[in-house]
Amino acid sequence: MDISAAAWQRSTKCEQGACVEVADLGETVGLRNSTLPDVAISFPVATWRDFVAGVRAGEFDRQPA
Repeated sequence: MDISAAAWQRSTKCEQGACVEVADLGETVGLRNSTLPDVAISFPVATWRDFVAGVRAGEFDRQPA
């Protein structure tokens, strides 16, 4: 996957240090750590949308112990 021309975005809540970045790569969505910009993984767009929907729905929230 060629990530050299990708327009990476990070959360506005990200401060100094390691941040998660995402990029639209066409048929996939790229994900990387800002401290390792040459290393990325990608997911099909539908999979990424399902993941984001799950985050918004609280599916990954920690449950009280």
